[in-house]
Amino acid sequence: MRSGLQVWRSTVIRGTVYAIAAATVHTFPQPVLAQGVQTIASELPLQSPLAATAGELPEARLARPLSRNEEIALRPMDHFKECELCPGMVVIPPGHFIMGASESEPGSTPDERSQHEVNILQPFSVGRFPVTFSEWDACVVARGCSYQPSDQSWGRGRQPVINILWDDAKEYVAWLSRTTGRTYRLLSEAEREYVARAGTTTAYWWGDVFLPTLANSDAGTPQQPSSSIADLQPAITARAVPVQSFAPNPWGLYQVHGNVYDWVEDCWNDDYNGAPSDGSAWLSGSCSGHVLRGGAFSRKPQAARSAARIWSGSSNRLVYMSVRIARTLGQ
Repeated sequence: MRSGLQVWRSTVIRGTVYAIAAATVHTFPQPVLAQGVQTIASELPLQSPLAATAGELPEARLARPLSRNEEIALRPMDHFKECELCPGMVVIPPGHFIMGASESEPGSTPDERSQHEVNILQPFSVGRFPVTFSEWDACVVARGCSYQPSDQSWGRGRQPVINILWDDAKEYVAWLSRTTGRTYRLLSEAEREYVARAGTTTAYWWGDVFLPTLANSDAGTPQQPSSSIADLQPAITARAVPVQSFAPNPWGLYQVHGNVYDWVEDCWNDDYNGAPSDGSAWLSGSCSGHVLRGGAFSRKPQAARSAARIWSGSSNRLVYMSVRIARTLGQ
């Protein structure tokens, strides 16, 4: 008969084994790894010992807030989900990168300069996808979100939520934080560019030339995606598509370019003079407007580059406005 201590140890070990699933890290020949990127991969394996078989997430762990032991066990590219209708999260390694675009990058604008180094000292997690309508509608039902946006008759479910303002996005992350007891928030502008680049220095994570098979932007003709969703339309016109469309970037994040814009925390500034260098949000400047990142189905491909940025301070809800969330680790 096992002692109480043995039973406790067995329970902890079993809970840890099923705690987190790690995504298979995709490799691509085109991207050039960012010069001097340092991550905790130098000390910890990029593929967690808790990695799932063939990249599939194990179903043994219920969606619930991470325990302290589970959070300590996290490795870069691990996945977790803290409630049934919470976004699935991916662990992002710390590191440093060059933010912004050079004058020689086609489509770049002065507000993307001057290029500067950003050092992100702590790992954090980010939504694998933009927030979906299913996830947003759960917030509305729970009365955590006061606005129920239109889906433009494109469907809800796995479609990215659209037509939301920055204030709506802030309501959503506040509700997630209350629901889980963990710190959910908007990405900073620097973090959003960091996760889009995923260690690359090119205009898009796959290279410098836009490929309509890898992102949904207005390239002038209908585009055929590479998708794991069987019921996706055979061609894309001027509309958003389900969040799992197209291939993920090397860090396992979907649609970091195109489809919908993501609200980030930062106030708008016309250039990077005085921008934070630690990856934190820039909370001074023109705070009547906030930054959107990522491009959209209705915008040209140059608006989907890793460095591209726009802002909005209007009360008008636009069809391409969405959000991808972050979660602070260790709190």
